[in-house]
Amino acid sequence: MTATAVRVPYAGIATRAVALAIDAALAQAIFFAGGAVFALIASLVSDNIKFNALQAVLAAIAWAVVVGFYFVLFWSTAGQTPGMRTMGLRVIDARGQHPGFVRSWVRVVGLALAIIPLGAGFLPVLVDDRRRALQDFLASTAVIYGT
Repeated sequence: MTATAVRVPYAGIATRAVALAIDAALAQAIFFAGGAVFALIASLVSDNIKFNALQAVLAAIAWAVVVGFYFVLFWSTAGQTPGMRTMGLRVIDARGQHPGFVRSWVRVVGLALAIIPLGAGFLPVLVDDRRRALQDFLASTAVIYGT
C-alpha cells in the first residue's frame, strides 16, 4: 500500500509572498507611469516644478489610492491579482466566491496593517490550519491554490 500526498488547497507563505512581490512591482509601475505622464503634462505648463510638503503628502495619498484600487479591482472582479494568477492562487470568501468590493477594501486595510509591524501580520499563515494572515481574518477570506 502506497501513501499518496494530499495537496493542501490553502496557499503557503512563500507562494503568497512571491505573488505579493509581483503585484507590488506592477502597482508601482502603474503609479510610476501615471506620475511620469503627470510630470510631462506639468512640465509643458510650467518650467519650475518643485515638490513642497503638501504636494509630497498628496503624492503619497495618490500612491495609496492607486495601490489600494489595484488590489480591490482584481480581488473583487476576478478573485485574483496578476501576481496571484501567476502563482496559481485565488482569494475566496466563506461561500467560496471571490470577495466583493467592501470585503476587498477590508482586505487591503488588513494587508497594510499586516505589513506595518515588519510583516508580523503574515505570521499566522505559519500556524493557522487554513493558512490565513491578518487580512484574511479581518475580511473572512482565504487564499487557495487553483485558478
